[in-house]
Amino acid sequence: MSNRRLPLVAAVYLGTFVALLDISIVNVALPTIQIALGIDFAGLQWVIDAYTLCLSAFMLSAGLIGDRYGRKRSWLAGIGIFVAGSAICAIAPNLSVLLVGRVVQGIAGSLIIPGALSILTQAFPDGRERAGVIGGWASFAAVSLLTGPVVGGILVETAGWQSIFLINLPLGLATIALGAASIVETSHPEHAHLDLVGLALSILWLGALTFGLISAGEKGWGDREAVIALVVGFAGLAAFLVFEARTPRPMLPLGLFRDVRFAVANVASFALGLTSYTGVFLYSMFLQQAQGWSPTQTGLRMAPLFLVQMVVSPAIGRLSQRYGHSALMTSGYLASGLSMLGMCWVGPSTPYVTIGLLFAVGGLGNALSIPTGSAAAMSFAPRERSGMVSAVINATRQGGTAIGIALLGALMSMRATALLTARLENAGVANAGAVARAAVSRHDFAADAAMGKDGLRDLFAAAYAGGFHAAMLTAAIVSFVTAGLLAAILAPAEARSARETNHSRQG
Repeated sequence: MSNRRLPLVAAVYLGTFVALLDISIVNVALPTIQIALGIDFAGLQWVIDAYTLCLSAFMLSAGLIGDRYGRKRSWLAGIGIFVAGSAICAIAPNLSVLLVGRVVQGIAGSLIIPGALSILTQAFPDGRERAGVIGGWASFAAVSLLTGPVVGGILVETAGWQSIFLINLPLGLATIALGAASIVETSHPEHAHLDLVGLALSILWLGALTFGLISAGEKGWGDREAVIALVVGFAGLAAFLVFEARTPRPMLPLGLFRDVRFAVANVASFALGLTSYTGVFLYSMFLQQAQGWSPTQTGLRMAPLFLVQMVVSPAIGRLSQRYGHSALMTSGYLASGLSMLGMCWVGPSTPYVTIGLLFAVGGLGNALSIPTGSAAAMSFAPRERSGMVSAVINATRQGGTAIGIALLGALMSMRATALLTARLENAGVANAGAVARAAVSRHDFAADAAMGKDGLRDLFAAAYAGGFHAAMLTAAIVSFVTAGLLAAILAPAEARSARETNHSRQG
């Protein structure tokens, strides 16, 4: 890589750092925010999903904006909007204002994250060099995820939860200055058309599904609002696909999915968001709520998950050239699945050495699957569609995260509530169901005098671990199924493509 492109790479890496930092920082701060703002578990899910939902819903249009109006211009605008959203979050006096700030951050992130891949793809046309740079980008993303829990925990305990958002202001302004001076403007307006109907339908179906799943976790699957929202969500998804298939200039060109490699890569990306990305939320809640660690201690204990990813990711480019994307992706999903399956046996008193080893295996899985999934999708489509392609792969991943937070969070909450209710009934506690819901949803331990708060906390920790196990088992199954899909479909397709390429070169 030439020295003249180093400032460009630094700007893009730093922008990604800023956009991803809030994900891991916010996860660690959630219990503190819950107490400070007086919100329940469903509210905590929305703090995460307000960001990831907007990332997914707006990312496809954001990719087109970069292609049409300029990748540099849209990316820098995203950084500026993200800084504004962070300021709103920092001054939020209640959940409603905090969610507004998270929505602004999510819209901005939809410009930043796919824009990063698109800018790197345009700046590095050579496949080998591009794979190395994208591997480094994934490594830097891991640095942000690693830094988030540790720095976030320290900030929360020393300067308050608002500081986790204020830290984005100087970082964002520095990124704007560096990017403005180093990134070369590129665009392909002939490929870009804003599909406002498609955008509205994507927001409708993803938002409705998320709302339905979170409501079901809070009130039960038979809740009227949850059922209506889920029906609207699936109907909206069907309408979105039909409209995108018929409109001449779709937001999501379904023709790209005719390439089975691209289609499978996106299915895997969705599964990655649903399992590994959602796992960060679940791990943070388990370590603090079930094992009783502080935000700083939680961040330090999650470090192996990101540290291994940071160390391994720079080598992924070379490994991909040697073994192919599918082999690394399959291995990554298997490793992630094994890590999550192992989590089904951890409890409130499990020694950290066991959890740390499982985090390390999960980090290896992420290192093998995240950069290869992105690089694979980018290589399966025309280079001039880089903005759209990077937006699609990231949108599916963030969509998986939004659904995962809602689905696995609901599963964990419902299972924990059911287990705690049963144990409270066995202990003779009156209104056991209401007491259990208050403990799981609002972290309220106002039990009756006979049991006391300490007794309820012990039962709560065990029940919370049971809910965590249910979510982890589901995530592990999804990871294993995805690995099988990659081995059965993507690997043969990739080998076939390689043979055809070699044959054409020899011819």
